[in-house]
Amino acid sequence: MSKLIISGASGIPLLIFNNDSYNTWREQQAPRVTNWLDNTKYSGTGASLIPNAEGELEQVIFVSKSDDSYWLCGDLVNQLPAGQYELHAPDAQIHAAAFSWGLGAYKFDRYKQNTKELPVLIVPTQAQADEANKFIRAVSLVRDLVNTPAADMMPQHLGDTMTEMANEFGAEIKQIVGDELLEQNYPTIHMVGRASDNQPRLIDLTWGDESAPKLTLVGKGVCFDSGGLDLKPGSGMRLMKKDMGGAAHVIGLAQLIMAHNLPVRLRVLVPAVENAVSANAFRPGDIITTRKGITVEIDNTDAEGRLVLCDALAEANNDKPELMIDFATLTGAMRIALGTELPGFFSNDEAVAAGFTASGLKVDDPVWRMPLHKPYLDLTGSDIADLANCAKTPFGGAITAALYLEEFVDKDISWSHFDVMAYNVRKLPGRPVGGEAFGIRAVFDYLQNRFQA
Repeated sequence: MSKLIISGASGIPLLIFNNDSYNTWREQQAPRVTNWLDNTKYSGTGASLIPNAEGELEQVIFVSKSDDSYWLCGDLVNQLPAGQYELHAPDAQIHAAAFSWGLGAYKFDRYKQNTKELPVLIVPTQAQADEANKFIRAVSLVRDLVNTPAADMMPQHLGDTMTEMANEFGAEIKQIVGDELLEQNYPTIHMVGRASDNQPRLIDLTWGDESAPKLTLVGKGVCFDSGGLDLKPGSGMRLMKKDMGGAAHVIGLAQLIMAHNLPVRLRVLVPAVENAVSANAFRPGDIITTRKGITVEIDNTDAEGRLVLCDALAEANNDKPELMIDFATLTGAMRIALGTELPGFFSNDEAVAAGFTASGLKVDDPVWRMPLHKPYLDLTGSDIADLANCAKTPFGGAITAALYLEEFVDKDISWSHFDVMAYNVRKLPGRPVGGEAFGIRAVFDYLQNRFQA
């Protein structure tokens, strides 16, 4: 997407008001303007395109009751004709207006032949344009990755995306592919992905000063989930291109961190697989010895996300990071608990959890903490292995999945786990139906406050 937020130019004035400031402005206008508003029956909410005496567009006004929303201009950008619009708004609104303008204009048009020209927003300073574009780019990247059909977004394609990002920001990257996973002791990643012609891999990116605080991100990269031998029904499989949404989230978050040059030693681990069906697919009842040495009985091959994550989390322990955060499209249970638009998270660190919650409210990217209720770990027990990959009951499924993952995290590491939908099922301002980033702005705001304060 070309940049829709610029500075250093002039354009049609775009004035943003709340109800009170609109009424004050209206009282100061010439009869020509007030007559136009009256004759077009403008209600004092939304946009009005006001012409000059020659009938040319002279200015646009936009009135919103929630003028502090980060999604302020999410619909406005699609209501205006192509052109350049010069934003006139209080400083406190500029970032939100620019951010929502850019994401409201988002279209996944990779497979479309005809696209329309979009309006451009002019903000007062280059710094404001740059800041908005960093966030627009990161969220759009998450959306693009999730929206791309699985045929064009397999493990190797995720590897290519992360390689391009590493080259841009001067990061180091390596990939452990196929049978190399067995040689280097990542057995569960290999097991889940071995049935596919698209070889499984662990993608490992590092960036930043080696002496800086260590931050490790882990993202579930199941590029398509058929369910394996416990095959999903067609309706359950239809959107499984989005099952690499956790990987997309940590890639977008990593881009924000590197674009802002956050003073951290960043590591990003993405176990990338396709959960396919073939003669060598893993089976219900199989037992696997994981990288951490914990044995796991496979109760259901459709609970594969926690299997690929557990080896990556075990590897992440080795650096003893100050913070370890994973993102995954892990459970339908979380969607039942909180719906599709509110991501739940678990944390073993009270201060970090409070920080995520406060940052989410601050930047209009809410997240909701869920309990790591320890007694439920017994529900993941097995008679013949240390753990089962599914609980004995469907109740509390998001909790039991999180407790399973926690078993692979060293006890002295601050760890948080986000269980996200990664997809909008309804259209909202600035948020079209399709792939979506949930919680990455909340986490980034917390990280920025913590490491740049």
